[in-house]
Amino acid sequence: MQKVAVVDYGSSNLRSVVKAIEHVADASVAVEVVSTPQALLAADRVVFPGQGAIGDCMRHLVERDLVGALQECVRTRPFYGICLGLQSLMTTSDEDGGTACLGLYAGGVKHFRTDAGPEADGTPRKIPHMGWNEVRWTREHPVCAGVPSGTRFYFVHSYYVDPADRSIVLGQTDYIDTFAAAIAAGSAFATQFHPEKSAAAGLRLLANFLRWDGRAA
Repeated sequence: MQKVAVVDYGSSNLRSVVKAIEHVADASVAVEVVSTPQALLAADRVVFPGQGAIGDCMRHLVERDLVGALQECVRTRPFYGICLGLQSLMTTSDEDGGTACLGLYAGGVKHFRTDAGPEADGTPRKIPHMGWNEVRWTREHPVCAGVPSGTRFYFVHSYYVDPADRSIVLGQTDYIDTFAAAIAAGSAFATQFHPEKSAAAGLRLLANFLRWDGRAA
């Protein structure tokens, strides 16, 4: 039996993520919501969903002694970070007056510019960036198999990641500026968009993740 741990740090929307994974999983997969380092390290693969503010996220991770276990899991087994779960992987975030993150990848988390003006057709560019938008893959990856570049996914965010190493950027999206919508490095895969809210394309990514051996190719 393959164990998939969905990280509960106290404030993320877990139900829809768990239901989406269970929908694409077969009988060999057990999905479990975990909130201790021991349970996290016992998993074969990890999904870290997140919503809300990074300051609260990191505080809860520290309180539950999950920081070291999460860092270990990102390095050693298939890992999927969703939304705040992606942002938490960076060194720092501008949110909440500046917040130290998990520090697995050099780079920051930045707020969308507020001075960009409307779209070419006059549509206001609101923050947060909310709704469906295209993601362009920068290279092939097993988790993206069968999901064409330019597929639309569902976003809800005011901040985006800016990795120092651009080679880890796997997907890009245009909103105000071009930003990293997905990253992949080693056994880690993470998206700014929500696969659990992205209909068939999002379910395909989750299904691919459950079959992925944690290697890039």
